Amino acid sequence: MIRAELPVAVFDSGVGGLTVLHELLVSLPAEDYLYLGDTARFPYGERSHAELERFAIEIAEHLIAAGTKLLVVACNAASSAALGALQDWLAASGAGVDVIGVVAPATQLAVAGSRSGRIGLLATPATVASGAYDRAVARADAHVQLESVACPDLAPIIQGGFPFDEAVVRTVRGYCAPLRAAKVDTVILGCTHYPLVAPLLQRMLGRGVALVTSGAGVARSVERALSARGLLREDAGEREGSYRFQCTGEVGAFAGLATRFLQMPLGEVARVRLGDGADAAGERAA
Repeated sequence: MIRAELPVAVFDSGVGGLTVLHELLVSLPAEDYLYLGDTARFPYGERSHAELERFAIEIAEHLIAAGTKLLVVACNAASSAALGALQDWLAASGAGVDVIGVVAPATQLAVAGSRSGRIGLLATPATVASGAYDRAVARADAHVQLESVACPDLAPIIQGGFPFDEAVVRTVRGYCAPLRAAKVDTVILGCTHYPLVAPLLQRMLGRGVALVTSGAGVARSVERALSARGLLREDAGEREGSYRFQCTGEVGAFAGLATRFLQMPLGEVARVRLGDGADAAGERAA
């Protein structure tokens, strides 16, 4: 049985999903959270559709076994390629756990906010190739035009610790050029890593362009999903929820970068092993 006292589980290929977790911690502070970064298999941006489906199901299986009342796929590549397969797997498993991705919430905000009906998307190659945002925009408003730009280098640059130099600036400027040429007034940051370089992107795109991230939309979707099933904490207003972290790669590297993304104290990180149904012995970092 799913209980309101269980945590909301959030996962991503690395630390980018912490931008979504941060919004959840602020918007729904009474809830408990479990975050998993699949850093051993980062980046997801150039993975195949089949790989992303397999990774998502392995992670979901692990998080459900750990105990959760809702899954949040805080990764655009995984949401774009694997959300349908994950929903089917969850239904077949009988776990009774719902799942929320990042594509629909960001799209809804972008379409609602655009004045011209010309929207841009910056995302990983896997996300762009999936066509998930094209379909989401068409469902939201068939008259809105979407200009998509694949950014193969940007998430690895950010995950690597922001070694920004003039070469990186030129790379980012090149990604933004097609969006400026298309005269978009709204740009979806279609990777949860990208909000960390929002000031640079805003400078390149111009101050008249609105940047849309998925965090706020996901937080609203999570609140609605929990409320609909009676799973919101009844003691909300009386408690401050907890949050804890797991990663599949090297713990120290995750902990060092994650604090910058979360903008809050990180605490202990546990290392887990996926793919064979077993957790690692428990390398930890405080």
